[in-house]
Amino acid sequence: EVQLQASGGGLAQAGASLRLSCAASGFTFDDYAIGWFRRAPGKERESISCLSGNDGNDDTTYYAKAMKGRFTISTDNAKNTVYLHISSLEPEDTAVYYCTAVPRGFCTENTVQVLTLYMDYFGKGTQVTVSS
Repeated sequence: EVQLQASGGGLAQAGASLRLSCAASGFTFDDYAIGWFRRAPGKERESISCLSGNDGNDDTTYYAKAMKGRFTISTDNAKNTVYLHISSLEPEDTAVYYCTAVPRGFCTENTVQVLTLYMDYFGKGTQVTVSS
């Protein structure tokens, strides 16, 4: 069973950085890519990024166009945890952030824009609140 648990959220000031973690288990990168999306109050889910794990450190990453620049997705060597680093936080980044597992073939330059359409699993999110 695929299990995903996001953590690392909290209250941060605008301009600061934050690293979110997604503890992922019960899957293999042969079958799934791991991604992030967020949901701000009163808004639709917004795709952020996805990562297809490959052997070694040569992972493939994609970012939604609106998310390029301040968001960085990565994984640890054991590929048990997928991170989302957010730099230069803005109040508009306030949202609940979720990690998700999508079939590997749906982590592409095109499909990352609408990643939430392809989710097979997602876990409990972590709240990020950015104060101005």
